[in-house]
Amino acid sequence: MFENLLFQPASQQLSKDICEGQLPNALLFVGAPASGKLTCALELARTLACTARPAGAWQCNCDSCLKHKSLVSTSVLLAGNRSCSLEIAAAAKTFLDAVATGASHLRGSRYLFVRSIRKLSARFNPILWEGEDKVSKIAPILASIDENLEELERNPILGVENPDIGLDFSKVEKLVAGLRNLADKLESGFMYDAIPVAQMRRVSSWARYKPEFGKKVIILENADKMQEGSRNAMLKILEEPPEDVVFILTTTRRNAVMPTILSRVRPYNFVSRDGQAQSQVISRVFHCDIAPENIETASIQDYLLSFLPVSPQEIEQLGHQFIQEIMTGNQVNIESLIKRCGGFEPRLLLSLFLASLSHCLCNIGLGKDGLNLSQDASTPETLQQFRLAELSTQCLKAVHECNSHITIYNQGIAAALELLVADISLLVKKYRGGAII
Repeated sequence: MFENLLFQPASQQLSKDICEGQLPNALLFVGAPASGKLTCALELARTLACTARPAGAWQCNCDSCLKHKSLVSTSVLLAGNRSCSLEIAAAAKTFLDAVATGASHLRGSRYLFVRSIRKLSARFNPILWEGEDKVSKIAPILASIDENLEELERNPILGVENPDIGLDFSKVEKLVAGLRNLADKLESGFMYDAIPVAQMRRVSSWARYKPEFGKKVIILENADKMQEGSRNAMLKILEEPPEDVVFILTTTRRNAVMPTILSRVRPYNFVSRDGQAQSQVISRVFHCDIAPENIETASIQDYLLSFLPVSPQEIEQLGHQFIQEIMTGNQVNIESLIKRCGGFEPRLLLSLFLASLSHCLCNIGLGKDGLNLSQDASTPETLQQFRLAELSTQCLKAVHECNSHITIYNQGIAAALELLVADISLLVKKYRGGAII
């Protein structure tokens, strides 16, 4: 039970609660990104639906466990925003490297790649999207993904799993590339930034149907990002959850979850693994060895970020240049910026860019010591500091609104950034009382 969740004490507490019959109907997994929250949630769902006794053995081959391992079980609903492209890219590299070298972990790496794709496609379950306009565009992509995954799982890897057939690496590589392209279309074109209220209502309706066996599990990732309507809809069913349904919410920020929801869930904390533990996870999951001198500072999140088409460091630099140009009154070339940022695909690049803007704006004119409130507030220097602090606050609001325009109201990135430039430029003119840089 939970053998695939490495270096997380939460698995021991969950196992204890299951064995003692103390597992609640609503759980909250709290922890940093890449700390294993989704892995644990999926494994818990498999354990609760296992038909073998004792339930939950990792090598269990009951029909229910096989479906759960392949992420095709009908007793699980997975919803919520998640950047899946980096995990898919890392899993694809692991799989292709194993095919090219005929590695002993070939089957495991194929399993890793298939699951990484289905962690994305599961969020487009017809139950969640019933009646929406986008269904007609999503359905053909899902059908193609399922077809290609079936081919990948059904056929032996030529020359590796079947030595009598010559290796056709290019065919496997083409199949993997096709699956990655389809996954990119799904994530960049249709993934919601937050669970819409309509989906939450469909989740609530589905939860009231009895399962054939065991328990049904509803996994809601990044619950802190839910809009008010979605939170209220979820709260309503959490007040009286069906006995045979388990809700698993995940978050990186416990304090951002609504207090009324917090009062109805049992939290399980996922610790931040140290460098050695994270290097072992990278090695065991992705079969990538970390250099000895980097083991102490190894990070799963940084490893996944290395698969971005533009490095986080370059995105941060471009963000600082963006603010610098606005503050000095220079013209900002939005088209060139978007091109240098890889078109902000995957969308995670946009999140990193906006975060770099916020970080830069937090430090406008404050110096290393920030505001000195012990000074006489009437002095020109202190008044200037307060003006710059207010400028920083208003600019941060503009960045937040820019993000909302893109993620909630589907405004184009170029148009949203042009509006952001105009908003910050006006604020600079309003609050400027001398040099800001």
